[in-house]
Amino acid sequence: MRIDKWLWAARFFKTRTLACEEIDKSRVEVNGQLAKPSRLIKPGDLVSIRLQGGWLRTVTVLELSSQRGSAQVAQKLYKDTEESLQAMQLAKEARHFSREPALSIEQGRPTKRERRNLDQAKHEWNDRWSASL
Repeated sequence: MRIDKWLWAARFFKTRTLACEEIDKSRVEVNGQLAKPSRLIKPGDLVSIRLQGGWLRTVTVLELSSQRGSAQVAQKLYKDTEESLQAMQLAKEARHFSREPALSIEQGRPTKRERRNLDQAKHEWNDRWSASL
């Protein structure tokens, strides 16, 4: 079975086109070698997929399926390796303890509270300026 079709059936990617694009970007390996979309796989092969966030997910192919089924069916097609499970756990903890991304935005549209403060400061400045005349 083709690797792109299996990745789609195992629900790693939403469409076969996305699976092919990721394979073409050298983000998928089969048994330690870069794969092409037409690469044939069989049960027992080790597939490494670089997912969003930069972490590597390594699975062992258990079954082949040319049809995309439910998530429960898709999980029976592969088994995660121990290293992959540990990496997922570390990534989960890192996300949990990391800073909220929205807090790092320093420029852009002000929040409602910031807008009120700006308006209040603007009115106070205008009042002081007109009073001094």
